[in-house]
Amino acid sequence: MIVRFWGTRGSIAKAGQTTLRYGGNTACVEVRSSNGTLVVLDCGTGAHGLGQSLATEKGPLRGHLLITHTHWDHIQGLPFFLPLFVPGNEWDIYAPRGLRESLRTTLAGQMQYAYFPITLEQLGATIRYNELVEGVFEIGEIRVTTQYLNHTALTLGYRLEADGGTLVYSTDHEPHSRMFATGEAGVTERGDRRHLEFLSQADLLIHDAQYLAEEYASKVGWGHSTVECVAQSAGLARVRKLALFHHDPMRDDDALDRIGELVRERVSQFDPRPEAFVAAEGQVVEIGRSPAESRREFTRDPNSAASARLALRSPSVLVAVTDPVVAAALSNVVTADGLELLLVGDGDSAVRIAQEQRPSVILVQYRLPGRDGLAVCRAIRGAAGYGESVPIIVVSRESADRATPIEPGLVTEWLWPPFSSTYARTRIRAWVLRRACRWQAAPRAADESERLRSLEALGILDSGSEERFDRLTRLAAEIFDVPIALVSLVDADRQWFKSRYGLDSRELDRDWAFCAHAILSDSPMVVPDTLLDARFADNPLVSGEPFVRFY
Repeated sequence: MIVRFWGTRGSIAKAGQTTLRYGGNTACVEVRSSNGTLVVLDCGTGAHGLGQSLATEKGPLRGHLLITHTHWDHIQGLPFFLPLFVPGNEWDIYAPRGLRESLRTTLAGQMQYAYFPITLEQLGATIRYNELVEGVFEIGEIRVTTQYLNHTALTLGYRLEADGGTLVYSTDHEPHSRMFATGEAGVTERGDRRHLEFLSQADLLIHDAQYLAEEYASKVGWGHSTVECVAQSAGLARVRKLALFHHDPMRDDDALDRIGELVRERVSQFDPRPEAFVAAEGQVVEIGRSPAESRREFTRDPNSAASARLALRSPSVLVAVTDPVVAAALSNVVTADGLELLLVGDGDSAVRIAQEQRPSVILVQYRLPGRDGLAVCRAIRGAAGYGESVPIIVVSRESADRATPIEPGLVTEWLWPPFSSTYARTRIRAWVLRRACRWQAAPRAADESERLRSLEALGILDSGSEERFDRLTRLAAEIFDVPIALVSLVDADRQWFKSRYGLDSRELDRDWAFCAHAILSDSPMVVPDTLLDARFADNPLVSGEPFVRFY
């Protein structure tokens, strides 16, 4: 992969005589695979120069724009990105999925009449909008893994794997531990361990490093990392190359020179030592194939994924907090996003509500009447399936609570008052969206009882294979050039196959079944691209084997 920096600054563009060497444009990075697949990471003001460069290429342009989040400094270049204006060009735009407004609506906001003379509708290129949660998908031959970062808005980091190499783009992100943030301590928080796993063995890590440790005390909660912490993270994650990114607009070229010296000194203690540099506009980095002995496949923490059935539930948040100030703040945060609030004041009620209503996220106070917070966690974790995967956030004012020895996996995250409503809202949103899916179980039709009686009367369920049916599925697969063809019968709670070609399973859960949607209409049902259909994008048959893309 070839990586070129077009914008490296954070917060606001900073043009002038003091930023000539490292550049003053905000975040924008171009990535090309060896096969020519074009990916653009973020669309800050650096996108203007990239767009001018791409306009010189011949023929229709096919590109993919991955936006980490929709703060101004990451999308300001969108209205000035020339390839979006050219008819015949095709662009897919990806960004974190929100709880309310769509990605298209959010991006259109900065191009409203009051702010800009051209609307989103006037762009000439074909544009498709893709809303993401944590997961894995493919762009051409590039495997993209997404993971939430710790920022003041829903933000995704991107891990790109192609041509035998790995690029991780992680901006903006604040460590979960304040001591780790300053580079003064090792990794203690689960969130920080998870982040290091995401960075692990990257051939090139582009990471937000906006602050110095000495500046961090007045920047806590702003959603950014320190130079010292990023250097330590790169060393612990065994990164090969580290590019410091998202430079503070107050830093001139000389200040960034000094930061480069600092980070190189910091990484020198690690073996192997990461090659560290301060990212500059115009700089090009080639990511070659890594030594085979040092590579391993990145796999996601299985505890971060919700079970399939739970993901179909409406989002709700259980808040088990007695402190009236904290309870009111968290209640306002939950209801502001339109989530269902389940508010209780004691440990026994928290366990009962969790078992009965199975909320998407649980926030529990460390010290509760009835049962303390950790006892509540243990009781909830005991519920097979749900309890093992539900995110449980423990709220505590006492720093000593953090040092209490607890078993691994009991607490998902800690929340330490006082906190801003913006920070709490972002953390709750992130955990809710980890468990929410673009996936809808088909509703039951009004004549469901009659339909099931007719199905039962056929006497065909659970019967043996028959050539007269198998011949049809073989023909269908050949005629339509598809890998799977089925004769499917939708029972009360399952989809059962009288004949199957290209699929080993004899039956599937009805909630997973595309066919459960098809029987709701007498018209042919065609899904051209499952990833663009809100009913199926996160269906287990789409996100996992057999990776259904067309139905």
